[in-house]
Amino acid sequence: MDLEQFIENFAELFDETDSDTITATTRFKDLEEWSSLVALSVIAMIDEEYDVEFRGDDIRNSSTVEDLYHIAMARMEEEE
Repeated sequence: MDLEQFIENFAELFDETDSDTITATTRFKDLEEWSSLVALSVIAMIDEEYDVEFRGDDIRNSSTVEDLYHIAMARMEEEE
């Protein structure tokens, strides 16, 4: 899994936010469209796309899209 693909998958979860505005350093909680429903969608996306268990605490403890990516990568390495 590379960061660019992760960002693309993350951006696809938003209906009204221009995907070009979402980058590794995007503070996702500051996005106007961010909600608890989107947070659940992020958890589901990471589980489905990367076969990694992600929790609400992981989102609460993250600020940027890249933070989420690094947590998912660490979990993938743990499971190998």
